[in-house]
Amino acid sequence: MLETILLPWLAEVTELGDDVLEIGPGPGLTTDLLRQRAARVTAVEIDPGLASALADRLRDTNVEVVHGDASDTGLAPDRFSTVTCFAMLHHVPSVELQDRVLAEVHRVLRPAGCFLGTDAVESPAIRQAHVDDVYVPVDPDTLGARLEAAGFTEVNVDVLDHAYRELRFHARKPGPTPS
Repeated sequence: MLETILLPWLAEVTELGDDVLEIGPGPGLTTDLLRQRAARVTAVEIDPGLASALADRLRDTNVEVVHGDASDTGLAPDRFSTVTCFAMLHHVPSVELQDRVLAEVHRVLRPAGCFLGTDAVESPAIRQAHVDDVYVPVDPDTLGARLEAAGFTEVNVDVLDHAYRELRFHARKPGPTPS
């Protein structure tokens, strides 16, 4: 599904550029795809076990794994050509913290850079799958305004039906297009 659905959408939305940030890579399935398409990938993972395992697995590659909080990464401002997050925002424990993640992404993204991601739309099946986990669903009806409040423009939010209802979004940090 990642190769047949996610990758074509990524290619349609933006060129990843040379320095990609992935927020919440988990075990790194999407990291593996990103690292084949960008010169450099930084993956910020809050879970210490997942971060350690991913860092060990991707040692001596073009991926740097950072064990840290996506709402306060400590990374340089205006650094990344693209920022991604796939099926992770719902793991952020409150809407307020999710908004801090959006603001942090805006801070570290280069002017004219693209922020894109996916998440599951709330449903009984998705909620049941998260019984013993943090689950704060992202409302597709309010996400656009939240991205704009964080400073993004060219905001696009879509809901698609696959095996589950999927939220997809992309937005840009204002600025001149790099030459």
